[in-house]
This record gives sequence, structure tokens and C-alpha cells, in this order.
Amino acid sequence: MQSTQTRSQKTKATPKTTDRGAIVAVNSNRGNAQARPSASPVLGAQERQMLIARAAYFRAERRGFAPGGELQDWVEAEAEVLRLIGGD
Repeated sequence: MQSTQTRSQKTKATPKTTDRGAIVAVNSNRGNAQARPSASPVLGAQERQMLIARAAYFRAERRGFAPGGELQDWVEAEAEVLRLIGGD
């Protein structure tokens, strides 16, 4: 029995998800891949914590590391990172 698929159906790109959450369309006929960021990148808790810590550090640096603003730096950095990565 012959397959009723057309040539365009056979060459359709297949989406694959990488371990970092990026969607990669792989065209099996040509072997090329096109990376597209997914709607929500997958970050582990440690990676997310590191991004927040860095953002908080830069906030503290901008205010001259004056004591007493550490919690505010952290809270604002956390909100910023979660907004940017579309996180929890």
C-alpha cells in the first residue's frame, strides 16, 4: 500500500526541546536546525537563585553598598528576574 503523504508533509520540521527549554525545529531532510526560544525557559532553582543574587548585587552596587537596603535589593531583584524569565 502506498503512503498518501505529500512531499511537503514528509519534509515538515519536527520540533524538539533541549535540556534548557529551547525549542529547536529540525528538518530531517537537510539536517539543519533553527533554534527558537520557548515560551517559558526551564531554569533550575540554583540557576534562578544565582540570577537573583547577581541582580541584587548590582542593585546594591548602584546604591554604593550602603547598609540597610539589602532586603529591598533582594526583593526587587527577585521580582525583576521572575518577570524576565516568566517564572513562578
